[in-house]
Amino acid sequence: MRRMTSSRVELFAESVIREMTRLADEHEAINMAQGFPDSDPPSELVEAAIAAMRGGWNQYSITWGSPRLRRAIADKVAWSNGLAVDPERHITVTCGATEAMMATLLAVVDPGDEVVLFEPFYENYGPDALIAGARLRHVRLDLTDPAMPFDPAELRAAFGPRTRAVIVNTPHNPTGKVFTRSELEQIAALCLDWDVLAITDEVYEHILYDGATHLSLATLPGMAERTVTINSMSKTYSVTGWRVGWALTHDAAIADGIRRAHDFLTVGAPAPLQEAAVTALHFPRGYYAGLGAFYQAKRDAMLEILTGTGFRCVVPRGAYYIMADFSGHSTADDVTVARRMASQVGVAVVPGSSFVSDPSARTPYVRFAFPKRPETLQEVRRRLGALASGALG
Repeated sequence: MRRMTSSRVELFAESVIREMTRLADEHEAINMAQGFPDSDPPSELVEAAIAAMRGGWNQYSITWGSPRLRRAIADKVAWSNGLAVDPERHITVTCGATEAMMATLLAVVDPGDEVVLFEPFYENYGPDALIAGARLRHVRLDLTDPAMPFDPAELRAAFGPRTRAVIVNTPHNPTGKVFTRSELEQIAALCLDWDVLAITDEVYEHILYDGATHLSLATLPGMAERTVTINSMSKTYSVTGWRVGWALTHDAAIADGIRRAHDFLTVGAPAPLQEAAVTALHFPRGYYAGLGAFYQAKRDAMLEILTGTGFRCVVPRGAYYIMADFSGHSTADDVTVARRMASQVGVAVVPGSSFVSDPSARTPYVRFAFPKRPETLQEVRRRLGALASGALG
């Protein structure tokens, strides 16, 4: 019998993060693998969703997004990101940032084009690029340095005549790196030199620590027309299950391409949740300052738990993940350690190798997601406290 699946889906496996969530359910482990809070979103947002459904917003919205939501996005990015965009021409509302990334790559990449990706990287980016027919070029982040820098020479070497796009995720998942202005300027210079598009994933833009600041690459000179900025409701407003995101760009032709890809991928994001999202985007600015402080307390608590139980941590300056070196507990590979942590310790994590280009090259890291209630973190402390050196094999 001939192979019945396409060659493109043979290039990658299923999501390790979602697999670890299933293992968490199977073993009644605390899910520190998938990045979602275990508490409710702001009550005003829940009430807005209920009101939208009761108010008749239950049929298709305009394919590229509710006009009210697109206007609210344009208003929000104007003050928070310094981006002036036309909601009618430049914004496409999608089923989360995940679909925004896929629609963008399908819109701008041809088979054989190259896409530059910083490694480690959020696990969706690689398959997204491969589905679009791209070849990947990787630039390593140095996790042994607190700043998690990249080698400028390695970045320059990754660009060439076949380069079509570079994906920049800041604040960064899984490491928590926040790209500096200097680093973004290096990326922008190469985009201008090689006529390359930047695709930025900025979903953690308001989750920042230790005085770190977020800068949108599109605001740098010459980058407005060659950047697609992706964001979503999920992380900032604690509604990861709503699947409402967006892609925006000042280039009308690219925006039109994204809209065409989006139309035939999903038709549209959930209509009542789009209407409810307008409420969140009109939250007072103090909400965003409070968000960073809220998560910094959780980050500090989780760092204290992990270092106190024998892990060595990469300290994040943004997002809500910690990459933790488990070599003090085990000489086994990271996939084995992650599975044992779920089944034996009752804490589910993600093996670090799911964030690199060669999953067979095992890492000494696992990733913890910490957007959890204090009582959840205390139970994690209790379960990890039972670990002894070598307990994981």
